[in-house]
Amino acid sequence: MKARILAVDDEKDMTRLLQRTLEPEIDCRVSSAFSAKMAISILAQEEFDLVICDVRMPGMDGFELLEYMQSNYPDLTVVMLTAFGNIESAVKAIKKGAYDFIAKPFEQDEIIFKIQKALERSLLLKENRRLLRSNKSAPIDLIGKSEPMQKVFEQINMVASSDITVLITGESGTGKDLTARSIHALSPRKNKSFIPINCPTIPEQILESELFGYKKGAFTNASHNKIGLFQEADKGTIFLDEIGDIGSSIQTKLLRVLQEKEFKPLGDTKVKKVDVRIIASTNSDLEQKIADHEFRQDFFYRLNVLPIELPPLRDRITDIPILAKHLVAKQCKRLNKEAKIISEEVMVLLMKQPWPGNVRELENIIVQGILYSKGDNITLSDIPLKDIKMEKESHKRPYNNTIASLPYKEAKEKLLHEFNHDYIGAKLSAANGNITQAARQCNMDRQALQQVMKRFSIDPEPFR
Repeated sequence: MKARILAVDDEKDMTRLLQRTLEPEIDCRVSSAFSAKMAISILAQEEFDLVICDVRMPGMDGFELLEYMQSNYPDLTVVMLTAFGNIESAVKAIKKGAYDFIAKPFEQDEIIFKIQKALERSLLLKENRRLLRSNKSAPIDLIGKSEPMQKVFEQINMVASSDITVLITGESGTGKDLTARSIHALSPRKNKSFIPINCPTIPEQILESELFGYKKGAFTNASHNKIGLFQEADKGTIFLDEIGDIGSSIQTKLLRVLQEKEFKPLGDTKVKKVDVRIIASTNSDLEQKIADHEFRQDFFYRLNVLPIELPPLRDRITDIPILAKHLVAKQCKRLNKEAKIISEEVMVLLMKQPWPGNVRELENIIVQGILYSKGDNITLSDIPLKDIKMEKESHKRPYNNTIASLPYKEAKEKLLHEFNHDYIGAKLSAANGNITQAARQCNMDRQALQQVMKRFSIDPEPFR
């Protein structure tokens, strides 16, 4: 969808110049208003991504209009046009809430660059608002438009309305906890408890009492009855994170809960009934653990009713632009920092990394970028490049380990798929999703690039 820009200037020639300058380069549609009052009327009827407003206008001037927009459209990005050399007006505009200013007469390259940056901010805010309003999909941090993530979202929506036991698998940092929370949030149990338990962090003898509770006198220092987490989660959901690391004794007791919906607290002779949905996760190969006699096969089959496998970040590179922008907005708010934008060079670099730590690693890098950044942009100097390059050298893509075992045509197609997603994805990111500009960077015709994108299912939308 084209970006919507409103140009406000009492000089009609200036609004026409803005339209002729911006529309061919930025994939936008520029509308015109020839006074502040006309702009207010248009804003009441249409939604815009950006307003370019002249400071000096008869009647209501640009500063008064800016103040009106700040009060009535606080998320609207505004760029002010000021007379060349009028620093006072520029500073005043920024202080009053304008995103940036452009001096007249302007250079074409300068205005295109500044408007692209302003639109990037505006579109990021718009995406965040959309995510915050959305109650029909996964929680805000589980983000992605790639084919692997769309499959995950479909599975979440498919299982959420039922009480089916779900086993979530995937590498560390891929979002298993968020997936479990998504299932609960979309389920009929959403108004009841969601209790997550990180199994490996609790010693086995303590884990049993935490899960099932105990009766007074069950063991030394058991001075009172304790309600277990399963009882606390009654009518809700319990999430057993990294279940592959629990011992056989707990596996046996959990199997009974899955089969009979009942358990016995430690030291009690009476059975407790419980209505709990169980969601489990693991980054372990449970079938290998079964072969090594470390995991009960019958317990595995009870857990693995409907598995959801989360893709590693390296298999959904096209999600990185939207994911990175979301994480920047989220972390800026958490760290009490002004909103920042990822530079094109940094975005290209992020898309080239293997990310062995997946989204968690990406988020850590972004936090460092925010903290080191001195201005509005996160630049190459703000990112620990040396660490990223070392990761890139020491972690090979998984297909490199198995490529030799594939037939020639299959191996070639796999490599071509990876190359085109990485290369064209980087070019689209640098061009903010503009296919014409990306084609120019690739030294290709737009039509030729579109054919390649179609063949390898590359969607330009996440880069915009």
